[in-house]
Amino acid sequence: MADRYDTEETGMSSAAVLGPTLTFLTSLAGTGRALEFAIGTGRVGVPLRERGVPVVGIELSEHMVAVLRRKMDEDMLPVALGDMATTIVPGEFTLVYLVYNTITNLLTQDEQVECFRNAARHLAPGGRYVVELGVPPLRLLPPGQVAVPFDVSERHLGFDTFDLVEQILVSHHLTRDGEDGRYRRGSSRHRYAWPAELDLMARIAGLELERRVADWDGAPFTQDSPKHISVWRKPI
Repeated sequence: MADRYDTEETGMSSAAVLGPTLTFLTSLAGTGRALEFAIGTGRVGVPLRERGVPVVGIELSEHMVAVLRRKMDEDMLPVALGDMATTIVPGEFTLVYLVYNTITNLLTQDEQVECFRNAARHLAPGGRYVVELGVPPLRLLPPGQVAVPFDVSERHLGFDTFDLVEQILVSHHLTRDGEDGRYRRGSSRHRYAWPAELDLMARIAGLELERRVADWDGAPFTQDSPKHISVWRKPI
């Protein structure tokens, strides 16, 4: 999966997506350091470092880090192997960020709360914690239905199934490999959370909501927004 990740996520690495993301994060980092939880292959961390922001990463998968190392060495972008909810790296940061729905990889509320606490632990007073997360599309579920498609294209079929009691969604993928018509099947489990629930997690961690927008360009967040970018601040 690590070897395929960048190829399958080329859209998320486009200038149209990354440009506003990097501008948003650079403005919050200021002259300080940034810590990326679940840095993966460095889709965001590497170009942010190239913009002059000192970046440190935490990543659970050594295979993802191996792909990152093809782009940037340890001296330029240090990465600690470990769980983003518990792993501690030295120093303080003006920015901690977690993008592309990755907080949902933590499958319990307690783990997600610990992730907020870990962010607060690393932040300098006045520092910010940023999370990019989709809004659960439960309004698309008619009575009795548990599945919502999110991509129906020539090379990929994707749909999510929901356990509304446990707040668990399973993301299912059928991806066509090559031109022989064969499909590769995969799935992953996630715990979805509402913006208000994240605000309570932040309060438990001693952080205050500073702003919430619908995208990296800063569009207003409304009841129809499919995702949000939320910024919490550590009090001075």
